[in-house]
Amino acid sequence: MKDQLMKMLEERENEMIEIRRYLHENPELSFKEEKTAAYIADFYKGKDVEVVTNAGNGHGIVVTIKGGKPGKTVALRADFDALPIKEEADVPFKSKNEGVMHACGHDAHTAYLLVLADCLIELKDNIQGTVKIIHQHAEEVPPGGAKSIVEEGFLDDVNAIFGIHVLPMAPAGTVGYHSGYSFNGRAYFKLRLQASGGHGSSPHKANDAIVAGSYFVTAVQTIVSRRVDPNNAGVVTIGSFDGKGSFNVIKDSIEIEGDIRYSDNDTKATIDKEIHRIVNGIEELFGVNCELTYEPDYPPLYNDPELTEFVANTLSEAEDEAIKEVKEFPKMSPSDDFAYFLEKVPGSYFYIGCTPKGVEKPYFNHHPKFDIDEDAILVAAKSVGYVVGSYLDMDK
Repeated sequence: MKDQLMKMLEERENEMIEIRRYLHENPELSFKEEKTAAYIADFYKGKDVEVVTNAGNGHGIVVTIKGGKPGKTVALRADFDALPIKEEADVPFKSKNEGVMHACGHDAHTAYLLVLADCLIELKDNIQGTVKIIHQHAEEVPPGGAKSIVEEGFLDDVNAIFGIHVLPMAPAGTVGYHSGYSFNGRAYFKLRLQASGGHGSSPHKANDAIVAGSYFVTAVQTIVSRRVDPNNAGVVTIGSFDGKGSFNVIKDSIEIEGDIRYSDNDTKATIDKEIHRIVNGIEELFGVNCELTYEPDYPPLYNDPELTEFVANTLSEAEDEAIKEVKEFPKMSPSDDFAYFLEKVPGSYFYIGCTPKGVEKPYFNHHPKFDIDEDAILVAAKSVGYVVGSYLDMDK
């Protein structure tokens, strides 16, 4: 059964590449992926599957492939939104949507999963169990699409979930994995400080919001250095300090915005607590009023150790020429809302090397010159195909 699936994928490699290039030429931003969603839904028209469109809080699509034999239910996810980036990659299928680019590889994710799903549909009478295909919208912009798909119950009957991400950290043919906490969680905050303005010559008659805000900026840097366990990772970044005014006027109000990253839930709780504590202290110390907006976005992504070991062993034993190396990757600092799926059910999110041939220093995801070796698309399809086949035990 698996041999048949792999042969089908090999025969349709060019189709995967064509789909990827079409999507790359026609990118759409998070929560605005109307045409992309229509393209995906149209792909499944006339096929013997259940299709739900507008899943979650946007244009998500969930396809259910019921096998011919009873068994477990496994879910596979690929995201399909693009980024607000002006493309600079020198490719013949460059973005036709000015200022929007598939700079993170979601076009490749969708291309491989469409064809893999179609092959599984053809073989569904021999599948022992059920496969749910989740085409997820809006991964790039909080609150994202994953959480809403979970909340609508699409994973309630799922035993395990798997997904991949293309990364230019290794050549095509390399599959990476990491067990346990693997991607950071993140949060956003905005702090508005209201003081009382005045003339630059008379500071005693005013209350300087810039001075209070500057103390806040300094104080929050001590959270990671003095409050977070050194064995864990945490980052507090001040991305915006809006205090522009006149050189001889004491500002009465400012706004500060920042980005927070944390490797695990304990670190998340520590940073949350300390941010609020420091804000309360700034109010007391400087006599200002603080309005804090604090929004946790995506949780840390936790790969189930047992299923991650299963993925690594399955692919190491595949003996497939397309999969040249399976190795452990380091923990990643970015965030991904696949973490919400993994909070609901156990699973593993693993990585497909995609460094373009002949490139020593590739541009990383989210760069305007980001590109992939398209050989990685078949590697992704085969890797996930092996994992699904082994997990559902299609050979029995």
